[in-house]
Amino acid sequence: MQAMRFLPESASLRYTIAMSNISAKLANRFLDLIGWQVVGPAPATPKYILIAAPHTSNWDFSLMFLAGKVLGIRISWMGKEELFRGPLGPLTRALGGVPVNRSVRQNMVAQMVQVFNERDALILAVPPAGTRRKTPYWKTGFYWIALGAQVPIAFGFIDYKRKQVGVGPTLMPTGDIEADIAVIRDFYADITAKFPEEKSIVAVRPRTPKQHTESTDKQNR
Repeated sequence: MQAMRFLPESASLRYTIAMSNISAKLANRFLDLIGWQVVGPAPATPKYILIAAPHTSNWDFSLMFLAGKVLGIRISWMGKEELFRGPLGPLTRALGGVPVNRSVRQNMVAQMVQVFNERDALILAVPPAGTRRKTPYWKTGFYWIALGAQVPIAFGFIDYKRKQVGVGPTLMPTGDIEADIAVIRDFYADITAKFPEEKSIVAVRPRTPKQHTESTDKQNR
């Protein structure tokens, strides 16, 4: 009997699926060995912002990355454009990096909205605290990207007390950032960081009257 042959793209797809399954099993096995549980499922939609919080340790990204493998999602992240130049560029992209050009007049939010609009699938992980140290406010770029691209925000979390990592509920941004942040804050209230004393406060910096007016105008357009 003649052996069945596949077209190159079919063989490539089968190989990719097989490798994804192997990666998922290995990631799940490793997390199980260290006593961690993956919580899901991940949202079915192909495009969304994934909050990565709380963020107080270098271990956070590794745990979230492994959880992504188990849940079958490819997590992307933003990086300055310089990281994608030279011989390490292809590797950085393969690991999910999305370049952001900080030298152009177009701001980061606008750049990422454009990237979302150009892609059929994108799961962008963002640590809103922006640092591993405690801050009084979250940076709001993740929120405005989701609003501009009209994609949901998924509540990714790493809970060191329960030893759980994964994805919780999702929220479609309404444009009322204070109200939406209140919903997000309620979810993360009992999530324990690796270093609880460094857990950032889930709040947004108070806006000036001018900023509030500009935001209202955008919502009414």
